[in-house]
This record gives sequence, structure tokens and C-alpha cells, in this order.
Amino acid sequence: MEGDDELTLFFDTEKQLPHTDPFDRQLTIGLGCFLELMRMAGNAAGYSIDIALFPEGEDEAGLDSRPIARAKFTQSSPIIDPLFEHVMARRSNKEPFDTSRAVPPDALTRILAVGEHAQIGGSIDQDEIAYWRELTTEALRIEIETPHTYKESIDLMRIGKAEVNANPDGIDFSGALFETLALAGVMTREALLDPDSLGFREGLKIVTENTRTAMGHLWMVTSGNSRREQIAAGADWLRVNLACTAEGLGFQPLSQALQEYPEMAELYATTHGNLAPDGGTVQMLARIGYGPDVPVSPRWPIDTKIGSV
Repeated sequence: MEGDDELTLFFDTEKQLPHTDPFDRQLTIGLGCFLELMRMAGNAAGYSIDIALFPEGEDEAGLDSRPIARAKFTQSSPIIDPLFEHVMARRSNKEPFDTSRAVPPDALTRILAVGEHAQIGGSIDQDEIAYWRELTTEALRIEIETPHTYKESIDLMRIGKAEVNANPDGIDFSGALFETLALAGVMTREALLDPDSLGFREGLKIVTENTRTAMGHLWMVTSGNSRREQIAAGADWLRVNLACTAEGLGFQPLSQALQEYPEMAELYATTHGNLAPDGGTVQMLARIGYGPDVPVSPRWPIDTKIGSV
């Protein structure tokens, strides 16, 4: 924070994922999601927000300690975005979807209309659903069966309530089932990295079963791939997620096929050939459908992330 009306957003360089996100593209999109949510919240509370992106410059090779954005808040009349009311219900739903319930065409039309910067696309055509189910399943398999990329996910897993409480920012595996599996030695980091272990095989089975229940897919394409375009893509992706929430739809990003490492190169090219045949960058891909209610993910207290400068 800088006084009562300004703040500077920095990137935590300890959160980088050099194998699955080597250029910090996905992490930059996440920062764009945050800035859009901040803008919505500020507007609803009666503040306009002037955001200056990368005031000290940026590097397309990766993020660093320079500021992502500086924001100045000015009191104004409240403006409430209709999507803002769905913020507290927004989730990334990593459960199987109901394959007996189709996504209505009018719902898809409304979702595709909420973007303000990028090109938002989507399909609920049965043949395309089948195609993208298989492609996203294969992309997940590649990520999990590639040791150095899968280890990045393993390192972010919080197995059991004690780990979740100590670091509420990773992949949450809390609850009686996971506590029991951990105590039994089935769900340990070592076991999960062993392709011959029960934990590895069951984990792969669970995530690929989820991709096979997709009842539609959404994607987002930008004409270029600059940091500013990635930030703008994040703003639109938040809006798409909220639009799905407004329609009662489950939403799960499936970005594996968009990741820039050698083992994924073939699927990356295939995905871009399908979704951006005239050029551009496919920034995000997700599955949608009707899924169960899922709880809120753990979060750090806000005061651990705000300081004075």
C-alpha cells in the first residue's frame, strides 16, 4: 500500500513454475484475473481505479521483481458489474460433471459474450466435445508422466490438514480419506512420483476421468502474446468463469496442452492449429458442465499479502 489511495502489485518470484510455465505466461494471466477482480470490487465499493501496467518495464522471457501494476483509487459513484455478484460462488471444479445434462446453447451464447479484450470461443457440439475430451486427457497424461513437470504439481500438494494450514496456497488434499491414505503410505510425495505405485495410477485415473466428463469446452485466443495481452486475457478469463457460475455451470481450466515445454510441443501445435489457425496464442482452455458443489479453496489471510512501501 502507498498511502490511503494507491497500491503496487508485485509478483512473488518464489511461485514460478519453470517447467510447466517457463515464460510465466499462465502466472501473468492469473495476475490479470486478480486485477479485474480488484477493479470490480473497487467499482462496487464506489471507487474508480486507474491501473498502470508494468510501470518499470517488463520482460517477455519471465516475470521478475519489478512491479506488475500500480493502482490509484478515486472515490466515485458505485458501479456494480452484473458478474460481480457471483464472485463468492466462483470455483474451479475438479470433480466429474453430469454427462446426462447438456449445456444449453443459449447459456453458451451468454458466456461467450462477456469478454472485453480477447477472442472467446467455445463448443458444445458432440463431436467436438469428444475430440477435446481426448486431447485434454492426453495432455494431462503427458504432464503427469513427465517427471519434471509432474514434480511441480507434487511440490504444491498439501496432503492433510496440517500441511494445508501451514501453506494454504497449493493443491488441497485434506479430509479423512486423504489423511488415511497418507498414514497408510499410499499418498506420499514419493509414492505419487513413482509410476508403478498405486497412488500414481489412481491419481492419473481420477484426473483423466474428469476430463472425459466434459460437456463443453471454452477457449481464449489473443492476437499476440505480450505481457499486456496476457493481463487482458486474465481479465476476460475471470469474466468467463463468473459467467459460467451465473449459469450454474462447473468450470475447470485445462491448460496442459497450452504449456510451452518440449514434451507438449505436438499437442501445443495441434491445439493452436485448431483454435488459432490464422495465428495468435491460445491463452486458456477449459471444460464446462454441470457438476457438484465444491468447497472454497484455502486462502492466506489478506494481511499476509499486504505491506507498506
